[in-house]
Amino acid sequence: MDKEAFFHRLVAFTAAVHEVTHDFTKDVIPDDITPVQYGILEYIAVSQPVTLSQISDCKHISMPNTSRELKKLSEKNLCEKFDVEGDRRKQFIRLSAEGQALMNGVFGQLGNRFFERMKDAAAEEQQAINEALELLHTKVFYRNR
Repeated sequence: MDKEAFFHRLVAFTAAVHEVTHDFTKDVIPDDITPVQYGILEYIAVSQPVTLSQISDCKHISMPNTSRELKKLSEKNLCEKFDVEGDRRKQFIRLSAEGQALMNGVFGQLGNRFFERMKDAAAEEQQAINEALELLHTKVFYRNR
């Protein structure tokens, strides 16, 4: 196997993922949520509970900027901090009930767009894509937490 070509295929794939993500989320994110704030909410939604440093690291945002954006999201009642039992210095962040409802609605719309895109895929193709996603998730896109 040509490792360089293999890697370039991964780079092209991840670029396409970002492009499709942009297309899927167009007109779905509420106007009062910035793209940075949406990225934070999406990360919290799929990884909660998370720490400030995990958000900062994953989203490539400085700690002060992450803290400022989380404060804005908290003021909109979309996320909340809570203390870690046994370690008063550490706090986790999760979606509030309102934030969870918002993200459930967004994910519902994204799901509709995804299934619209998949409507012409045969059941066998959908199964192959599902298996490929699982393999990518476990071998390439996993995170050590």
